[in-house]
Amino acid sequence: QRTDEYGGSLENRLRLYRELLEETKDAVGDTMGVIARFAVDEMMGSEGLEWESEGREALEMLAELPDMWDVNVSDWANDSMTSRFAPEGYQEEYVRFVKQVTSKPVSTVGRYTSPDAMVSAIRRGIVDLIGAARPSIADPFLPRKIEEGRPEDIRECIGCNICVAWDLLSAPIRCTQNPTMSEEWRKGWHPEQIAEKASESHILVVGSGPAGMEAAHQLGKRGYQVTLAEARGELGGRVTRESQLPGLAAWARVRDYRLGQIQAMANVETFLESELNAGQVLEFGADHVCLATGAIWRHDGVGRANRSPIQGMSRNTVLTPDDIIDGKRPAMGPVVIFDDDHYYFGSVIAELLSAAGYAVTIVTPESVVADWTRYTLEQCHIEERMKQAGITILTRRNVVRVSAGEVVVLNALTDQEEVLPGSIVAITMRLPNDHLYNDLIALGDAAQKAGIKSVRRIGDCYGPSLIASATYEGHRYARELDTEVDIDAVPFKREHHKLELA
Repeated sequence: QRTDEYGGSLENRLRLYRELLEETKDAVGDTMGVIARFAVDEMMGSEGLEWESEGREALEMLAELPDMWDVNVSDWANDSMTSRFAPEGYQEEYVRFVKQVTSKPVSTVGRYTSPDAMVSAIRRGIVDLIGAARPSIADPFLPRKIEEGRPEDIRECIGCNICVAWDLLSAPIRCTQNPTMSEEWRKGWHPEQIAEKASESHILVVGSGPAGMEAAHQLGKRGYQVTLAEARGELGGRVTRESQLPGLAAWARVRDYRLGQIQAMANVETFLESELNAGQVLEFGADHVCLATGAIWRHDGVGRANRSPIQGMSRNTVLTPDDIIDGKRPAMGPVVIFDDDHYYFGSVIAELLSAAGYAVTIVTPESVVADWTRYTLEQCHIEERMKQAGITILTRRNVVRVSAGEVVVLNALTDQEEVLPGSIVAITMRLPNDHLYNDLIALGDAAQKAGIKSVRRIGDCYGPSLIASATYEGHRYARELDTEVDIDAVPFKREHHKLELA
């Protein structure tokens, strides 16, 4: 606690902020506006600013000082919450008072993704402007599409925070909805523009998950004749399936946007319930075959923590996320979820089963549950939700064997085995569903004799990964078709900074 003029009372604690604003305004004069970002609630209860008390008082003290207010909540994990943990416009309840205490324009954020929600917030007098960082990553042309009355063409942000994750990983930012993100300057990929077709080729895309749908969409934009064949009765692949899980409904936008675009293209045909074998692919007569047939979860426990199958694990003793999504359930009673994936699956399945009445224990080899979600700013929220649901979390433990009605884990801290009663759901790793590819390759030159110029795997069929990786691979396939690409000599553009002494 500071005891000088910068500590103690709210007025003193605001002194530095006030002085910075005043000095900035003096320095720039009337050459530009000064916008002040201020978090009106620190989401710490009485230990921090709260919008009903000191957060409001602070705004009242500084109300007319900046030229515009940009208000939000803090910290970043609260300010940039995912769609799983916060609805669209969730910060409104914290910032709605601001326009009552200042005459200056006010903007806010809060995962606004749809034009209707944005317009509603403005018309209701909550704010004057909407800040939309993540939505503009998903679709940089969002404002133009709103202005032109084309809401159906908006790639609406799904709120997964993959963009945040790549930023925290100090890597070029990625976006699940917009595969061109970070490639505008590196590869010259434009979010809305793609080269016209370079041939009259007909492309068969097998599998309509995120990779297959993105490939079909972009190939269609290029002008190719495209046939999209899907084995199931609906498009979307893993996106359609996973969006049924708790909190992931917004992820269906990956499918919905591409479905809308494809349906408007006369040169893209879609066939459902059309599982193909190698012979049928040859008979189809396509010039190029793109396989986007996804991946399946392993039942044997092999994954990051276990390079060999776990004793007792098999299709007869273990359920996987695929099984759960298909409607299968463990025997009623205790359930152990072994999460060696460390992203969202373990916790969403734990939520699902807990809500259905199961006594759930989630086991992870990591030091925290859902460790990788620290990068998507979700880990703290996941942990809190697990606690609220009464789900037991056991960290630093690895499953060593499974038998009827019990799961044996090894505690890495004590080096002792522990016996947990119950059935097991294993979330370890996925295997490419590449049987069709292997069958086609096994036919030797039969594909070439059938007129097929290329057979390519993309997405999870090539290497199981994130949905963002799948859409990226689908996009890349479409861009690179009929072009010469030397993968060892791609001319990545880089920023070069030149420093000079004044």
